[in-house]
Amino acid sequence: MDINRAWKIIKEIIKTLPKENLGQHELKQHNPWFDEECSRFLEQRKHAKMQWLQDPDQSNVDNLNNVGCEASGHFRNKKKEYVKAKFDELETNNKAKNLRDLYRSISNFKRD
Repeated sequence: MDINRAWKIIKEIIKTLPKENLGQHELKQHNPWFDEECSRFLEQRKHAKMQWLQDPDQSNVDNLNNVGCEASGHFRNKKKEYVKAKFDELETNNKAKNLRDLYRSISNFKRD
């Protein structure tokens, strides 16, 4: 048996066995404001970076900078909207004298 072929078989077994026995582990999302639109911007930025790495000419550099600025601005705006909504919720709970919900929201906000 060829050594490279044997190594490929071993490598495939190592990759597939834990998935079958333990199951696929999904990463926990830590940013509640991150949605599908943000994922799309992130993919565009990754694609622009891969184009730049494959062909580092000036047009790809400009494209990477433009896409990166758009993505960062979008992320910044989404996070601002999320924080503003959280503050509005805290203010509403404070005015309605819902102290339990107010303190629960504050502790959740600190964790975020």
